Amino acid sequence: MTTAIRRADRRVSPVFLALVAVLAVSGWAVWSGTLAANTGFAVFLFVVSGWVVSLCLHEYAHARTALHSGDISVEAKGYLTLNPLKYTHALLSIVLPVIFVIMGGIGLPGGAVFIEHGRIQGRWRHSLISAAGPLTNILFAAVCTAPFWLHGLDGVPAPFRFALAFLALLQVSAALLNFVPVPGLDGFGVIEPWLSPKLRRQVEPFAPFGLLAVFGLLWVPEINHVFFELVDAILHGLGVSPFDSYFGQELFRFWQGEPQIPQVSGVI
Repeated sequence: MTTAIRRADRRVSPVFLALVAVLAVSGWAVWSGTLAANTGFAVFLFVVSGWVVSLCLHEYAHARTALHSGDISVEAKGYLTLNPLKYTHALLSIVLPVIFVIMGGIGLPGGAVFIEHGRIQGRWRHSLISAAGPLTNILFAAVCTAPFWLHGLDGVPAPFRFALAFLALLQVSAALLNFVPVPGLDGFGVIEPWLSPKLRRQVEPFAPFGLLAVFGLLWVPEINHVFFELVDAILHGLGVSPFDSYFGQELFRFWQGEPQIPQVSGVI
């Protein structure tokens, strides 16, 4: 019985499989032009489903690393099923990040799974658990940009190229923001085990507001400009131009109408 329960706690959730199905179908629609009358809507579905899938993998990475570090409670909590409805803060983990993508094209990280840190021994393990999530975003960004840095874009339809570029932008921005050492974000979780108990107690009350504080700062034009310059520099190193990510976001915002994409050699 115990073994059967354990298998159920690790079985991939139908919710996650449904998200992957939406990602696959919408990706095919963008590639094939099946929804040519509304390509933007297909790009929207592709990017949102891809973004939520990456959020699920982000939280799974936290939980899986915690499991191997000694916190076996993550199994019973359903974190290993990749079901976004099992997260401690579904609003922070899924809903708000999607809203942030729609509002500002920012891959803002969501809330984390609940880890019982008392079960885990060693500061390095605590740091690794926190780092596992944003490292997953980095891996996802590498996958999205593979056609760019491998020079494999021949024959790739422009809308699919732009959608991949925008999804990669979200992954890069999420990884950067997650590594900011602000209470409540993974970056602080990486360094927290190395801080004094007194300092940790002092900053603990600010943890629930760290995410919103970072989002608020990104609305400051100067900070926003510097941040996205850094994102664009990283994407450029991966072969993705600002042109690609810009028109990916423009297609994503289908409610504004189809964008007029200029004819550029090597792109269309």
